[in-house]
Amino acid sequence: MNFRMVNYVLGWIFIFEAIFMAVPLITSAVYAEGQAALWFAVTAAVCVVIGFLLICVKKPQNKRLYPREGYVIVALSWIVLSVFGALPFVLSGEIPSFVDALFETVSGFTTTGASILNDVEILPKSMLMWRSFTHWVGGMGVLVFIMAFLPLSGGQNMHIMKAESPGPSVSKLVPRVKTTALLLYSIYFVLTLIEFILLLCGGMTCFEAVNTAFATAGTGGFGIYNSSIGNFSPYIQIVVTVFMLLFSVNFNSYFLLISRKFREAFNTEVMVFFIIVATAIAVLTFDNISLYSETGDALRHSAFTVSSIISTTGFSTVDFNQWSELSRTVLVLLMFVGACAGSTGGGIKVSRLIILFKSFAKELRIMVHPKQIKKIKIDSHPVEHETARSVSVFIVAYLVVYVLSLIVISFDNHDLITNFTAVSASINNIGPGLELVGPTANFSFFSVTSKIVLIFDMLAGRLEIFPMLLLFTPSTWKK
Repeated sequence: MNFRMVNYVLGWIFIFEAIFMAVPLITSAVYAEGQAALWFAVTAAVCVVIGFLLICVKKPQNKRLYPREGYVIVALSWIVLSVFGALPFVLSGEIPSFVDALFETVSGFTTTGASILNDVEILPKSMLMWRSFTHWVGGMGVLVFIMAFLPLSGGQNMHIMKAESPGPSVSKLVPRVKTTALLLYSIYFVLTLIEFILLLCGGMTCFEAVNTAFATAGTGGFGIYNSSIGNFSPYIQIVVTVFMLLFSVNFNSYFLLISRKFREAFNTEVMVFFIIVATAIAVLTFDNISLYSETGDALRHSAFTVSSIISTTGFSTVDFNQWSELSRTVLVLLMFVGACAGSTGGGIKVSRLIILFKSFAKELRIMVHPKQIKKIKIDSHPVEHETARSVSVFIVAYLVVYVLSLIVISFDNHDLITNFTAVSASINNIGPGLELVGPTANFSFFSVTSKIVLIFDMLAGRLEIFPMLLLFTPSTWKK
């Protein structure tokens, strides 16, 4: 383990977190929130001091990184970001409990959107902005952004990118990893800006539009009102619906569209994703049509809710916890499906499910024709055995973490649906679940132990399980 290199990268994480806090500091200045500004400034100063100490003291002579260092750097970076990102909430007294503040911050950076707050509207605007901005920072990946500036060679950066980016496989858009990171963030920024402008056109204030665009882009779902998006106009709800789906698509597809490679852009994963979305919307609209005076309202709320759940955003326009069992069952299934690989969304990912189903079909064929040799293919490209194996291992690890988490939080003695969907909403980075953790409720009633478990689940879900598990593996830390 190259500990000096790990410390060096973590130093840069501290520096960038201090820079990120410029956003709530500017918000504090605009809205004259001097007290809140003080705590953001103090936290930023602490981050700068620690960052420079880690960067300048005992500089690494060997800057090589291997997969092991990549996983450790990613896991520790997200923990550091969350711990220090929680300090302004604690120091200001807005969220006195550190565990609660950490839960809220981890939920922000991992773009989960689960909250322990009973009333978000009483928070200072700078705190609301920080919550939403953590979504935007965490959506594409903090280290993907920082890689564009770190003085590392492309080969070393790739280990970090693979450890942080969601999906069964990660590829570069262009030969240089730094250029790939810049391209991804450029697309991310442009889409966010377009949504911001459209929201302004719909009558939102600048503050509302910025927060909503940040939360949508990161598919996070933190709202600045207790009603989430429910009190906004149908136009606003439609815009958010569209962009939740756009941010659920693999960002490689947008690069391919820009490159005029249309057939490759609309690949199997993208097409299957939209087929699932369309089918779910049709089922929910038909199932809930009697609840609304107009068919258009049923369609709009169904489309919004389906987009919110499958994109793992977690916004709401209605209390879908009150819908029928069929609708609630469909939504729970969508929690596990999740978005496309390489997007800002969570969940298992559509590409993994495609590989799993194709592997299942292959095994059935082999049972009938034992001597048949046929590779799994997606878009006419063979899926490497290593990729198929990693998908199977991921599912096993996912289920182990899921089941253990469910057992631990069951000691709080809440009902099974609450526990089941709380873990589902956390590990899939969705936010709301059903029953006591429905869209109009929050996670404040869980015990400290359960909150810590759910914090781990949010981090594990965002980082695709393995980086967090490797922190507890003794061999990871051997020199």
